[in-house]
Amino acid sequence: MDTIEPLFPIPLMRSPGLLSAELKDAAVAAIRSAKIETNLRSGQLFHTQVADPRNNNLFQAIAELAVPKLVDFGELLFGEKLQWTVKEMWTNMLETGGNQTLHAHANSFISGVFYLTPSHPASNTVFVRPPGGYDFSFRHHTRGAAVGPYNAGKYMLPEAEPGDLVLFPSYLYHEVPRNQGEQRITIAFNAIPDHLDCWGYRVTFAP
Repeated sequence: MDTIEPLFPIPLMRSPGLLSAELKDAAVAAIRSAKIETNLRSGQLFHTQVADPRNNNLFQAIAELAVPKLVDFGELLFGEKLQWTVKEMWTNMLETGGNQTLHAHANSFISGVFYLTPSHPASNTVFVRPPGGYDFSFRHHTRGAAVGPYNAGKYMLPEAEPGDLVLFPSYLYHEVPRNQGEQRITIAFNAIPDHLDCWGYRVTFAP
């Protein structure tokens, strides 16, 4: 019998309802009253300043919930349970008509998004196949072609409910299409392990 082996898949972890309703509502209230900055590429996307969660009680409580998930997800990426730290967090307020352009996160190994408000179905986070070196130079695109995990160029989260967490490798490109719904608020973060070791050549990451 023929078998299909999923070679070198890119993992993505979804943790539904990780934030309690109380913590989610407190985060939304704090974000809406905080000082915000306009995104450089979209006039309808706003952020709070990038912050160390150790200096913000609300962010620290949210980061602590993410750490056990980071340990499990990191084991998928590196094959060992490591100690993980959320090194920075920031918020995204996407107004109607705004979008977030394609990007990846530098200087980290796992990135995550906490969803605080409902997202319009057309404006869920989209993850994009890494550019270069993973595809044929000639593609097959027709209206009748079936799209699956082995030939799709993009993956859109089917849903992201308030309180959900999504983790992904920091190198994975992602974007948010034009927001066709009401204000969409998320908290994004980057995380690093305490160390990485390659046959005795050890790199330690410390605040």
